[in-house]
Amino acid sequence: MDTTTESTVNFTDTERAAMKERTKEARTARSRAKKSPEEVYAEGLAEVQEKIAGLPDEDRMLGEQVQALVAENAPHLVPRTYYGMPAWANAAGKVVCFFKPKSKFKVRYATFEFESPAALDDGNVWPVSFALTRLEDADREFLAALVRRAAS
Repeated sequence: MDTTTESTVNFTDTERAAMKERTKEARTARSRAKKSPEEVYAEGLAEVQEKIAGLPDEDRMLGEQVQALVAENAPHLVPRTYYGMPAWANAAGKVVCFFKPKSKFKVRYATFEFESPAALDDGNVWPVSFALTRLEDADREFLAALVRRAAS
């Protein structure tokens, strides 16, 4: 007899794990509400660095480059995690961008994505997700310009 309930049939183990991460992040956000911006930034940075350090080599390399790129081009964005992934939020706590390692969902490539608070609107259609396999100078310059614009 199949004991799987309807609520678990629709989500993979990876998706359920991401939702559990998100629940933990919501609790963390509530506890950080009483802390100074400097404390929140430091805790978030440590959390993001820990997530990146725990990634497989290829994802870790890209994650470190993305972290450096965001820190350099939008130092006012606050590091945090988003469904267990490295992310950067605005002053209101809304995620502006995040790094999705390929190992998280066992897919072909990592992505760097922007959420709706990102100021990237350009006409009727604009990209908000970018596949990453490696970052060369031109790629970093392209993403840096997007991060600056998104965080403005």
